[in-house]
Amino acid sequence: MSAVTRLFLSSTRPTGALKFIRATFATQPGSKEHIESLIKDKKLVVFMKGTPDAPQCGFSNAVVQILRFHGVNEFDSYNVLQDENVRQGIKDYSNWPTIPQVYINGEFIGGTDIMIEMHKNGELIEELEKIGIRSDLLDNPDKQA
Repeated sequence: MSAVTRLFLSSTRPTGALKFIRATFATQPGSKEHIESLIKDKKLVVFMKGTPDAPQCGFSNAVVQILRFHGVNEFDSYNVLQDENVRQGIKDYSNWPTIPQVYINGEFIGGTDIMIEMHKNGELIEELEKIGIRSDLLDNPDKQA
């Protein structure tokens, strides 16, 4: 009998066994709880293919370039190509089928198309200000394309 089975069977209170099972399995990569732990209390998170320094697809690269255009070089990122569970888990969590996915203050913002639109209409500057990041475009208006 495995240690897990013994622990489960030796529990005299069903709530103890249930707590053990939840603690063991709830934090599996890709679970809702795991995804929440990756975005919780973080200002800016990008789930992408590759890394900011080496994006593995054009859409992920576009999001990184938009952020850099605004002077945002520091943000949390997760390479979904390293873990299929996280890759599928983030899609399930957001109910959004594509990667990359951008989260600001724990809130799902969108993917590449949304980021491009927010950049064009100025909403991205406002969202960045909400998390204490001043866009470079405010200081360099000639930089706008």
